[in-house]
Amino acid sequence: MDKPTLAPFTARDGENLALYEWPMDAWQSDEALPPRAVVLIVHGLGEHASRYGHVAQKLLDWGFAVRAYDQRGHGESGGARGGLSGESLLLEDLAEVVDDTRQRALRLPRAAGKGNDDRPLPLILLGHSLGGLVVGRFVSLKVRPVDGVVLSSPAFDPGLNVIQKFLLATLPVIAPNLRINNGLKPEYISHDTRVVKKYLADPLVHARISARLAKFIATAGPATIAAASTWRTPTLLMYAGADKLVNPAGSLAFADAAASNGAAGVVTARCFDDMYHELFNELDAAPVFATLKAWLDARF
Repeated sequence: MDKPTLAPFTARDGENLALYEWPMDAWQSDEALPPRAVVLIVHGLGEHASRYGHVAQKLLDWGFAVRAYDQRGHGESGGARGGLSGESLLLEDLAEVVDDTRQRALRLPRAAGKGNDDRPLPLILLGHSLGGLVVGRFVSLKVRPVDGVVLSSPAFDPGLNVIQKFLLATLPVIAPNLRINNGLKPEYISHDTRVVKKYLADPLVHARISARLAKFIATAGPATIAAASTWRTPTLLMYAGADKLVNPAGSLAFADAAASNGAAGVVTARCFDDMYHELFNELDAAPVFATLKAWLDARF
C-alpha cells in the first residue's frame, strides 16, 4: 500500500506531534463516492502509528478516510521516550488532533462532482491498548464529541502486582519523570513470530515508561470503567481472551458495566478467546477485521 503522508503538528505547548494521513486520491475524481467517515487511530504504549498501515488500508478499502498520530514520547513525535510531563497531556493532545481532523474533514469531497461543503464527516476514534485507554478516558470525560469509538485491547486493567501498586503509590510523587522499562514482553503481542521479530527490530519501538505515565494508566482505567454506566457513544470493544500484556478482565468489566446500566445497545463487545494482545496482527486476524467491518457498516 502507499505510505502515509507525514506532517509535523505543533501542539499548544510547542511540542511536535507526527501526524499521518493516508492517501485519499481515490476520492478526488468526480466519479468517486465521498468518504463514509474519518477514522483517527491512536496507538499503544511504546509503539507508533506507522504500525497500523494494514489497518488503514482496510479502512480505505471500505470507504473511510484515515488519520493517525504518534503520541508524545513515541515514534516520530517529540518528548522523552515514554515520558509524560503532565497528567492530562495525552488527552489534550488527542483533543487538538480531533479539532484539526474536524477542520481537515471539511475539506474532503462530500459529494461526487459537487465540490466541497461545510457538513462535517462523522469522526470515529480507534484506540489500541494505551491508545484505547486514552480514547476511553477522553470520551468518558466528554472532552470532545465523537460519532463512534473502536477499542482494541484497551488498557483498562494493566494487571499490576502488589509491588507495582506500591511503586505507583510513591514514585509519581517523588520521581514522576523517572523512566524505567515498561516490563511488556514482546513475545506476547501476537502468535505470529514475524510480527514479533519486526516489532523487536523496529527502531521507533521503545520499552520506556515514566512514573507519571504509569500512574495515568493505573488511574484512568478504573475511572473509565466507572463511567460505563453513562456511556452514550456507539462503541465497538474488541479484546483478547489470552492477553498477557493487559488484563482482559478490565474490558469485561467495562462491557458488563455498560450492559447492566442500559448501555448494552451502545457498547458492542467481542472477546477473541485464543488471541494475544495485538488483535489486528494475529495469525488469523480475519475475524477481527470482519467484526470491525460489520460494526462500521451497521452504523456508518
